[in-house]
Amino acid sequence: MTYLEKLNPWCIVRLLPNMQNQIVARFRRRSDAEAHLQVLRRLIPGVSFTIIFNVGLEQQDLTAVE
Repeated sequence: MTYLEKLNPWCIVRLLPNMQNQIVARFRRRSDAEAHLQVLRRLIPGVSFTIIFNVGLEQQDLTAVE
């Protein structure tokens, strides 16, 4: 996860078939994400979107030290 992505944890996600998703946009504040989501739902009524808070846990290096 890049530094810019860490600054913008609120994401609008497009829900796709087979349990897949696609991040459409990132925001710093939830209120900004909600406003953008309302616009998306008006412009593209047949597509499912949702808002998530992306924590973005970094993976740790789990290699054994010899």
